[in-house]
Amino acid sequence: MSATPQDILVHTEAGVTTITLNRVDKKNSLTRAMYATLADTLAQAEADASVRAVLLQGDITVFSAGNDIGDFLAQPPAEQDAPVFRFLHAIAAFPKPLVAAVCGPAVGIGTTMLFHCDLVYAGDNAAFSMPFVNLGLCPEAASSLLAPRLLGYHRAAEALLLGEPFMAEAAMEVGLVNRVVPPTECNAIAQAQARKLAAKPLSSLIETKRLMKKGMLEPVLERMAEEGASFGRMLREPAAREAFTAFMEKRRPDFSAH
Repeated sequence: MSATPQDILVHTEAGVTTITLNRVDKKNSLTRAMYATLADTLAQAEADASVRAVLLQGDITVFSAGNDIGDFLAQPPAEQDAPVFRFLHAIAAFPKPLVAAVCGPAVGIGTTMLFHCDLVYAGDNAAFSMPFVNLGLCPEAASSLLAPRLLGYHRAAEALLLGEPFMAEAAMEVGLVNRVVPPTECNAIAQAQARKLAAKPLSSLIETKRLMKKGMLEPVLERMAEEGASFGRMLREPAAREAFTAFMEKRRPDFSAH
């Protein structure tokens, strides 16, 4: 299974594989097929010795609105080999440098995938949010582990329990973002940084990243599995059904009975 060619663009040049989310008319919301393509592309980039860095980017107006709700509800991820879980495992375990360029909204997995990137550059229009609770769900991508570690517990609680957006400057202040730049320059700056990495010895890049992340992969994958089990259970419960029904009906959800 793969996404339609225009949904995700993949280009490799000068040692950098650039993955562009290109479903702008749907705010780069991610489908099952797109997750499969992302997972396959990361696997290919890992296996290709000529690739020394990977850049993830979206449009200057939007990075990703998260899951495509219609696609997600039609085929909710159930097995651990579901495309979304393949992508999450691939990005968590990817041994080479991962760079991200983020402009506009980065919702749900649009934010949580950034915890697994090594360098993140944001347009000053970037807005990060993890609204899982608002959908009657729980965090994913090991964000329940990584957000408190990076943001500090109280800021993570604000982001995960309230689900409210935080802007690029706040993301830089807590260390989620390396630099905030004009949106029209963001992808180019991230590309330049990725090419700097690609000019360095691959063995040194891989070993340095391995040492920095030593001891983290096992708890990250363990937390992903725990989150995934809870996510799948909560997806079938009344609160999530109310949240998604309200979303489709374009009304505010009523959680008073949940």
